[in-house]
Amino acid sequence: MPQAPAKLSIEDKVYELPVIIGTENEKAVDIRNLRAQSGFIAYDDGYANTGACESAVTYIDGDAGILRYRGYPIEELAEKSYFIETAFLVIYGRLPGASELTSFRSKILGSALIHEGMRSHFAGFPATAHPMAVLSSMLNTLGCYYPEMVTNDRENDLAHLDTAATMLLSKVRTLTAMAFRVRNGLPIVYPKPAYNYSENFLHMMFSQPYADYPVHPDVAKALDLIFLLHADHEQNCSTSTVRMVASGGANLFASASAGVCALWGPLHGGANQAVIEMLEKIHADGDDGTRFIQACHEGKGKLMGFGHRVYKNYDPRAKIIKAQCDKVLAALGRKDPLLDIARKLEERALSDDYFKSRNLYPNVDFYSGIILRAIGIPTDMFTVIFAIGRMPGWIAQWKEIAENPKQKIHRPRQIYTGETLRKYVPIAQR
Repeated sequence: MPQAPAKLSIEDKVYELPVIIGTENEKAVDIRNLRAQSGFIAYDDGYANTGACESAVTYIDGDAGILRYRGYPIEELAEKSYFIETAFLVIYGRLPGASELTSFRSKILGSALIHEGMRSHFAGFPATAHPMAVLSSMLNTLGCYYPEMVTNDRENDLAHLDTAATMLLSKVRTLTAMAFRVRNGLPIVYPKPAYNYSENFLHMMFSQPYADYPVHPDVAKALDLIFLLHADHEQNCSTSTVRMVASGGANLFASASAGVCALWGPLHGGANQAVIEMLEKIHADGDDGTRFIQACHEGKGKLMGFGHRVYKNYDPRAKIIKAQCDKVLAALGRKDPLLDIARKLEERALSDDYFKSRNLYPNVDFYSGIILRAIGIPTDMFTVIFAIGRMPGWIAQWKEIAENPKQKIHRPRQIYTGETLRKYVPIAQR
């Protein structure tokens, strides 16, 4: 049965607005013709109540703690799948067959090398350059080496999507590892075909010319899981940025580069970095977490990595990554006072009514930050790891935009609050 339209009364006139209902019973009032009919626009600072698109990639119910990629629960994918297979699902909307998965995996693992001409670009960055700045620049630079894929002609770019997607998924690890090694004065380590996706990344990051990095299977699994859990997350800041840039006709490389820039911000991709910085401050203050917890009770401390803007319940990804976090810490046997503080905060947050009543449960950023620190990933590279994991989602969201023949360029309106009409005064009269 068709849904009855919503009615909006403005200045003694009533406007009927269509109602859209999604497959998970999400409801929206369609205001696309509101301005043309009434002269009014809807004001929604930060777009928190605005549906900017229709998408079939990811579904989130924050109140119920649900996250699904293409209809598959994140818990099931984390248990039974792995990052490359999940990336295929996110991008193409279905689980691959055996031969498709073999081909997709081979293309990704076989595309890790980058053009030798790109090595000189890394030397142009100062040692103080943030890894996200380097990655964003290098993704755009990467596209320059494949001009047939960056024509900004939609039909052509879509024709090369399969190749561009596997290249980005693979080479983003190489670019990240190279940026790390160049900044630290270390020789470049080339990928090894025998390693899987996460193992190869760890190899390129930490191996030495005289000895390969001993990749522990629990560590590789944890990193793969971090990538998988971050593959997409609906219309967040970086994903919305990718879609906005893509709506103007930009190619996949430029759109992904823009996504990196949006992800860089501390309110978005920098959350797990903020967790470690919080733990470092607690430790520097000579506290084991007890005084900090009391400060939170008094409203004088901010608990980073706890609670989530979307999830009003327990972050479903946190439950998954916690178990792997414990395995990593056990496998590496690291003695780190920050990890001891983290465990104390976790214990209190899960048992303290103050935190529980405010839904301040540990989220995925809390556990991923601990894992990355234990592995040896520098804190300022945490957001880059996030970007590697989010690449399938950005590709999928770009694909939705590019494949829509009716897609319009994104162009939000505004409520102007500046000066009204003014008259120019010549400088001699001012």
